[in-house]
Amino acid sequence: MKHAFMYQGAYESNYPGLKPGMTTYVTTEGDIRPLPDWPENVDGVRAGYMERAAKKFFVVRLQYDAFDIVLPNPVHLDPARHTNHRRVSATPLIASDDEASALLDDVIRDNPDVQPELAMMINRINQVRRDARSRRES
Repeated sequence: MKHAFMYQGAYESNYPGLKPGMTTYVTTEGDIRPLPDWPENVDGVRAGYMERAAKKFFVVRLQYDAFDIVLPNPVHLDPARHTNHRRVSATPLIASDDEASALLDDVIRDNPDVQPELAMMINRINQVRRDARSRRES
C-alpha cells in the first residue's frame, strides 16, 4: 500500500474547527482554500498534518476508505520515525508501510479516546491487504 502525508493548514487557525469531511482550510491571510486531491496512487492511510509555530508539524487527521478521524491529541510528525528523514512540502509526501505503521502506533498511544475507531480502520486496512494477497496467490 501507498500512504501519504498532506498539509492541511496552519494549526492555530484550522485545528479548532477541524471536523471529519472538511475539504477546505483557512490560510494565514484568512482566505479559504480547497485541500488538494490526494494522489491517485495513494490507496492506504492519508494523514493530514498542520503546521504549528517554529515549523513544527502535527498529524491531526487520518483518513482511509470511509474513515475520517480527527485526532483529539495531534501527533508530532517525527521525520526520523514517520518520513524516513524526508521533509514535508506543499505536495503530498508518499509514505511506506513501515512509516505509516510507526505513525499509527504513535496515534494509538496518544489518542485513547479514538482507539475503537482506529482499531476498526486498521482492521479494514488489514482486510484489504489480505484480499489483495489472496487474489495474487490465486
